[in-house]
Amino acid sequence: MNWKLVFQLSLFGVVMAVATVYVIPSTVEPWCWLVIFLVCGYLIAKQAPGKFFLHGLMTSLVNSVWITAAHVLLFDAYIAHHAKEAAMMQNMPNLPPRLLMLLTGPIVGVVTGIVLGVIAVVMVKVLPPR
Repeated sequence: MNWKLVFQLSLFGVVMAVATVYVIPSTVEPWCWLVIFLVCGYLIAKQAPGKFFLHGLMTSLVNSVWITAAHVLLFDAYIAHHAKEAAMMQNMPNLPPRLLMLLTGPIVGVVTGIVLGVIAVVMVKVLPPR
């Protein structure tokens, strides 16, 4: 495992964490993540020493730590810019919204990690050998 690569790629998560609180609306966010995942998949395919799927999974898990932390710490600003998410949280079980974020963050990290892992493996298959 190249942990330096995982950490460096996870810095996209730091940028997105803050950007999704203040700048990027929910409707645009998936497109930003698609571009980020394609870039990360490419960089993993080119720079990881192997275990490409695992590199993708770990990158997204670290991303989820950054994003969850930022959204919890900047909760009031996040909710002020994300009315749809605020409404969804009110329909959830009797859990505080910040706790809901803490619980769902790792789940989203695993799911997106699987996606990024698959992208990385596909990139290895379609790109010319290193």
